[in-house]
Amino acid sequence: MPVTAAGRIDVISDAICPWCYIGKRHLERALDILEQHKLRFTVAWHPFQLNPDMPVEGADRKQYRIAKFGSLERSQQMDARITEVAAGVGIEFHLDKLTRTPNTLKAHRLIRLAGQKGVQDGVVEALFDGYFCNGADLGDDKVLADLGHRGGLDYDAALAMLAGDEGQREVLAGDQMARNCGIQGVPSFALQGHVLFSGAVPAEEMADAFRRAWELLKDKAA
Repeated sequence: MPVTAAGRIDVISDAICPWCYIGKRHLERALDILEQHKLRFTVAWHPFQLNPDMPVEGADRKQYRIAKFGSLERSQQMDARITEVAAGVGIEFHLDKLTRTPNTLKAHRLIRLAGQKGVQDGVVEALFDGYFCNGADLGDDKVLADLGHRGGLDYDAALAMLAGDEGQREVLAGDQMARNCGIQGVPSFALQGHVLFSGAVPAEEMADAFRRAWELLKDKAA
């Protein structure tokens, strides 16, 4: 039986969302499972800002998280928990290297550019790895351009794009569209424009949800 091109999976995420990175690993495994069932999906990444009111320059991470979670101890407990979960899918978080919580608008603009150039997965991976594993400041243009280059973009082109406002209107519109669709948390996953679920659910559950949704959509289109 030949592999069927079954449509597009849309992932709504933020570059500083640890569950989105973990969800990416589950999605990669889910895609492998679906291939075994002769179903092949493309993947597109879409913007959602966890902190839409974050200043352009970002904020000191320690102080920001104390204000958000009530204490440094609580923040550290949450970091330890998510680090353990990430290790379970083969990702080695080093959250102690992070000093700033960035505004992610520029990171989303870079992801948009990567989608236009056909290297979105590589750039998303580079941003996640840079932030969670190496403490990269995703609010810095040169850091973003370097991570974009690692993911497959031209460094100078990425840096030039970030210096202007290209893609800003589209990213903000995409963020608002997600909110208008009722999305309140990420990662969220959609198939052919239909939001199916949110959260970094296990790969087997993901694959089953996509397979069942594809069957329903296929039958409706018949």
